[in-house]
Amino acid sequence: MSRVLRVAAGQTIVLFNGDGHDYTAEVVRPGKKEISLTVISRLPAVRESGLKITVVQAISRGERMDQTLQKCTELGVAAFQPLFSERVEVRLRAEKLTRRLEHWQGVVISACEQSGRAVIPGVLAALDFADWLDNSDADCRLILVPGAETPLSSVELHGHVQLVVGPEGGFSEIELGLARSHGVESVSLGPRVLRTETAAPAAVAVLQAMAGDLGKMGSGKIGSGKMGSE
Repeated sequence: MSRVLRVAAGQTIVLFNGDGHDYTAEVVRPGKKEISLTVISRLPAVRESGLKITVVQAISRGERMDQTLQKCTELGVAAFQPLFSERVEVRLRAEKLTRRLEHWQGVVISACEQSGRAVIPGVLAALDFADWLDNSDADCRLILVPGAETPLSSVELHGHVQLVVGPEGGFSEIELGLARSHGVESVSLGPRVLRTETAAPAAVAVLQAMAGDLGKMGSGKIGSGKMGSE
């Protein structure tokens, strides 16, 4: 704030802390190592999406995972569930996985700052594919599968939606069969095969247009069931 944005005493800024509200504050004393602020007021909460979406994302390499988290946060996703599947190339031991989860949460926080969201989506502890299937209790579970007969836009949405996206090499046939046996519905985004970092944001945009931020624009329907300067 002081070195890059060069805020001055008396300037008004907007803060957020993840509790669902933004706060106006006045700069009292700017400094190189710390800045004193006075909170003036709490701003009305910006409405979150009416559709609760958890992206269950098979862990991808490097910036690809970051891009998925960033774009899906901007699009209003409620939470992220990192997933280890058969073809995931990233294998992380406990300590490194902890650091990676902290990094991913930081990516999500930065995306909230940029997009004006005052609620921070959580990045859950990573699970193996089979463990997620056994422990998932979402009302609607969808897995993106190229060539699936059911278009995503035709699905009836209800309650909490979990959207499952595979790694660079996709899910194996064994994993897809296991998903079907657990009642997870296979859906398609169309005739083209998308990269893993593209698939989740594209699917979330469709879901939000159907029953979330933009209302019911498709055949799907939902049941009952910052400093912001850039």
